[in-house]
Amino acid sequence: MNERPIVILTALDLEYQAVRKYLARLRTHHHRAGTLFEVGHLTDRECPVVLGLAGKGNHPAAVLAERAITEFDPRALLFVGVAGALWPQVGLGDVVVATHVYAYHGGTSEDDGLKARPRVWEISHEAAQVAHHLDRSGSWTRRLPEGADIPKVRFGPIAAGEVVQDSAISTHAQWVRQTYNDALAIEMEAAGVAQAAHFNRSLPMVVVRGISDRADGTKVITDGASWQPRAVANAAAFATALAAELAQEPHHKRRTASARKAECDPMTESVRNIARGHARVGLQAGAIYGNVSVGQPPEPAADAAVLLAELREELTRARTAGRVDQDTFAAVEEELGIVAESLSTDTQQGENRAMIALKRLRGLLMDVAELASKVTSVITAIRGLS
Repeated sequence: MNERPIVILTALDLEYQAVRKYLARLRTHHHRAGTLFEVGHLTDRECPVVLGLAGKGNHPAAVLAERAITEFDPRALLFVGVAGALWPQVGLGDVVVATHVYAYHGGTSEDDGLKARPRVWEISHEAAQVAHHLDRSGSWTRRLPEGADIPKVRFGPIAAGEVVQDSAISTHAQWVRQTYNDALAIEMEAAGVAQAAHFNRSLPMVVVRGISDRADGTKVITDGASWQPRAVANAAAFATALAAELAQEPHHKRRTASARKAECDPMTESVRNIARGHARVGLQAGAIYGNVSVGQPPEPAADAAVLLAELREELTRARTAGRVDQDTFAAVEEELGIVAESLSTDTQQGENRAMIALKRLRGLLMDVAELASKVTSVITAIRGLS
């Protein structure tokens, strides 16, 4: 199991609570900018999950997604919630997994009307394959409430804008239907989340939506019939099952520390040279990879354990001097404990966990430059061991 977490974001508290039911061992994580995340595991799997509330709209969703990506270095990013259906065959309660996300508000206004200038993001191939397999197996339905109807899972584009669409005949509705006529559902956050994932080296990102209304003027009726909680329960069940699958790192990507070292030291061939007469051999090698130094050996890399001890000492002095408050000091001590415990396992899994804790720690100490710099030195030292 890869220790990098799966980040799950929602727009509404109703959606947040639906996902939270599947999590255990939760603790609050305070981002330095004020955002509160909850960090825990799936109740039935050792899958680390970070849960956050982004609020409505593509802009806050983008900011919170970027914040979560930077803070936690996730394996994948999921956005879970409800949406309105754009086609009659998409039923209330159905789960829609976005194959594409359309940012449909891009355009140019000309004398003869509004011309679309859309942006589109496509789900990653690996994430799409996992989601389709999960649907085919039907295993995710075990997460549904007992006695609940099993919804259909649909794969297709989702349109994300900045308005709540609740009409089938308005100018806006007609324009969306005409310009994005393959979209299955419409909502307000997926474009921001997709943009944030795209800017982070195409981080795997999946939008999972439960259909709670038909975006046709009947939203008051469907909301009154409690379709929102039913739809989001279906979406949360599928999304948390998907999170568990995405957290399973493929076997071909698993490498021990020794295997990675062997990959970085491929100079196994021997070279033999015989000097005759007055000739001398200064330096001869076969294939050379990376930097080469001739003469004195380089200084050994700083030891991570030594740097951690120095960091603890400087942290204590900073606390005594009042440059670090008590709450920050306690939070940093907790992360340092995770780092020490993780590194003691001497495994790639432990190293990954330590790196995540160090990144959180650096964020906590961002206002104390010398301490943040010391954390960076520890991170560099650990990477030098890999």
